Amino acid sequence: MAEAHQAVAFQFTVTPEGIDLRLSREALKHIYLARVTSWRKRVILFRNGIRMGVYPASPSSWLFVVIVIMSSMYARLDPSMGMINSIKKVLPASDHLTSQAQTVLSAIVFATGLWFSLIMLLRYILKVLLSYHGWIFEPHGKMSMTTKLWISLLKMFSGHRPLLYSFQGSLPRLPVPSIDDTINRYLESVRPLLDDDRYKQMEIVANEFKKDQAPKLQKYLKLKSWWANNYVSDWWEEYIYLRGRGPIMVNSNFYTMDLLYMIPTHRQAARAGNVVHAILQYRRKLERGEHAPMRALGVVPMCSYQYEGMFNTTRIPGIETDCVQHLRNRKHLVVYHKGRFFKVWLYYGGRHLLPAELEQQFQHILNDTTEPQSGELKLASLTAGNRVPWAKARQKHFSDGVNKTSLDTIETAAFFLTLDDESHGYDPENPRSMDLYAKSLLHGKCYDRWFDKSFNLIIFKNGTMGLNAEHTWADAPIVGHLWEHVLSMDPITLGYTEDGHCRGKPHPNLPGPLRLQWDISVECQSVIRSSLKVANALADDVDMHIFPFNNFGKGLIKKCKTSPDGFIQIALQLAHFRDKKKFCLTYEASMTRLFREGRTETVRSCTMETCDFVRAMMDEKQTREEKLRLLKLAAEKHQELYRMAMTGKGIDRHIFCLYVVSKYLGDDSAFLKEVLSEPWRLSTSQTPLQQIELFDLKKHPEYVTSGGGFGPVADDGYGVSYIILGEDLINFHISSKYSSIETDSHRFGNHIKQAMLDILALFELDKKTVK
Repeated sequence: MAEAHQAVAFQFTVTPEGIDLRLSREALKHIYLARVTSWRKRVILFRNGIRMGVYPASPSSWLFVVIVIMSSMYARLDPSMGMINSIKKVLPASDHLTSQAQTVLSAIVFATGLWFSLIMLLRYILKVLLSYHGWIFEPHGKMSMTTKLWISLLKMFSGHRPLLYSFQGSLPRLPVPSIDDTINRYLESVRPLLDDDRYKQMEIVANEFKKDQAPKLQKYLKLKSWWANNYVSDWWEEYIYLRGRGPIMVNSNFYTMDLLYMIPTHRQAARAGNVVHAILQYRRKLERGEHAPMRALGVVPMCSYQYEGMFNTTRIPGIETDCVQHLRNRKHLVVYHKGRFFKVWLYYGGRHLLPAELEQQFQHILNDTTEPQSGELKLASLTAGNRVPWAKARQKHFSDGVNKTSLDTIETAAFFLTLDDESHGYDPENPRSMDLYAKSLLHGKCYDRWFDKSFNLIIFKNGTMGLNAEHTWADAPIVGHLWEHVLSMDPITLGYTEDGHCRGKPHPNLPGPLRLQWDISVECQSVIRSSLKVANALADDVDMHIFPFNNFGKGLIKKCKTSPDGFIQIALQLAHFRDKKKFCLTYEASMTRLFREGRTETVRSCTMETCDFVRAMMDEKQTREEKLRLLKLAAEKHQELYRMAMTGKGIDRHIFCLYVVSKYLGDDSAFLKEVLSEPWRLSTSQTPLQQIELFDLKKHPEYVTSGGGFGPVADDGYGVSYIILGEDLINFHISSKYSSIETDSHRFGNHIKQAMLDILALFELDKKTVK
């Protein structure tokens, strides 16, 4: 036990001569090292805080400005135009402050003020430059002189070696689109889905809203956009995520997978040791802000605020709404294995545990044969069921005693680790292997993941792994950034011994894992069973199909002079029409991180142009040339919509915020209710590979990730996630519900494969001749 090891560090006995005090030299050494590490961390944070506070200038530029001002004064020039003398008059007279010292001090004060003014000017110029989005709308491969000049200026004013949060103060705010633009784009987006009569009716309702209610709602929204950093994000987090009272498992949480073709080691504890150490290395750089900010085109920074909630973050259940609890400097991990919960310290002697030391900790847990305490085995199912029963149970049964202590340990942990007793991964001989793997990551057994944690790391018995992430605190690209770091560091930088163990040797005196204690009452066990019943029904209804599409990839699509994302989205529309014989409202996620605290926007990718192309593909009388013409129009329209969403000109977040304002004012709108009640029967998302430099797929083609996915959004719809890997591979993740007679994930997967092949065939390309 950890407490037992700590106790022997300080011992005393009472003798007739007095108190005999004995101190452990080893313990004192580690106390000293921990204090040194703490101070070193504070110094680094202070230094980096100054760097980010004055960015895009540097702290050393202050000294340069002071030297220039002092030099000019010695040359009998006054660059301050009398301000230095004015400052000198204000300084208090003193015997210790000579006239010359007053002049020097006044010059330093003036130089400092000038320096801060220059910083604010630089930030303003940078914000103006970052407000330009013309580069997004230019044709691929072509760049106007305006954009070239803009890039040059942006590089000039962006400073050098920015930290993760350096650009936060310079990012522009998300603009509020005009009512006319939003209404017109909305009507355009639903036109292919409505017959003439229904469309005319929708036009009437929309125009009435635009004339009567919209102007007042828009004024409040504009006021908020001036006041808040982002007029969408806080409401989006609260009303889309935290106020949901249904299960977050499947409905909200998402997952990401391991490497597709290889497992670096089949030793479960060793894989966990390396991966947890890689995560700790990432966390150290994150806490210090030392990760480079993600940048489009290599120069345009994206918002980084979501990274703040990655570690020590938990969604806390409430009766009416949940909340997000984020803490700092918690140095432990909670591990679940076969119904038991263990606390594992991640630091020793002021440093991270090494991979071999972490392997030792996890192997100790795997070797533990004790049975779960009463009610402990399926305790985590409380986080998988409905939120209100969990909130009530938390208040009643986990507010004091050992239950509160143990729950606090879980909720304050860096993240949650499950050492799973199943084996999963890609098996070419088993077509269902990836489907079962995805289901395990998405919901597991419904009681072996703590779904409220920012993310769960799952290490399977055979060494395969994955993540399950809670959605409130961040979107998939943020989790993906961490995961790319881990997947590249684990097998390449850290590596394993020949027999599959972590490299290095553990410290001989490490305290072992601490078993969490519970006192689960019969009443609480009844709530656990009820939550598990709800969760099991939800999990059993999920139909997953994951497949690697390796017939062709990005390389061949680009030879067709078509956007890979547009190509895939159009293929999804063709596949859906073949699957259901109709079109549907389609959601494609787009990021708005070019703006401060930006998250996502919706691209409504079922357009008139796409529908015309799909109908042409279904018509045998249409010529190949006509189909290609319609495909080009559909791809161009899709790119236009995607670019508009990225630049704050989307539809759905604006309408969502108008609806929130209407509810605050008690001014209900038939139009807004209609828009927000429309189901997304096809919900899609591309998982971007952000740190391409970490993966050399030419040298190491086996180091290719499987991507990730999410549960179905509509009861009778599909959820589709895809990741474009290298030049020749696209991984698809499809979800739906068994209970729907309209959907079948495997059937839809076959339609996607065929649609991709049919669209490529239009170009009549021979792979051998185009390479």
